[in-house]
Amino acid sequence: MLKGYLANGLFSLGDRLVNEMIAKAVRHTLPNVDLYVPQENDAINDKTAFANSEQIAYADIEALKMSDFLIAVIDGVEIDSGVAAEIGAFSMLNRPIFAVFTDSRQQGRDNMKKIEALRADAVENQFVYRNLFVVGLIKQNGCVCTTIDELTVELKKQFMS
Repeated sequence: MLKGYLANGLFSLGDRLVNEMIAKAVRHTLPNVDLYVPQENDAINDKTAFANSEQIAYADIEALKMSDFLIAVIDGVEIDSGVAAEIGAFSMLNRPIFAVFTDSRQQGRDNMKKIEALRADAVENQFVYRNLFVVGLIKQNGCVCTTIDELTVELKKQFMS
């Protein structure tokens, strides 16, 4: 059975809803997938209960080690620190990583006014930055998708061909 891991923040309503959307799309695209979604693991993520840092690290590392692929949401002001750690740990396994990056500032990269504004004043940056080390780890064995639909296409290419 194909196993996957979905990495994203899980504490805000927005993150939990995005995780649910991605999990639903992945499970529909790969019907036989066993997808680990940390927010679904109440043993470590029921915030009315208690799990210490070592229990959380152990549960997630074990799930990463058993996974055939990683989906990592890299949206936000910066990549979530837990997601960055999961990408780093998983990259050592040399298995596919599919990042989801939906930031609207990716649009207009060919708009010369934006480029000229950036050249004239570095704080007039109309674009978005992601940590290049983390992006490099993703690209070594995977890709960055800008939509959930694009993610499902890439998953099909990788696992259904």
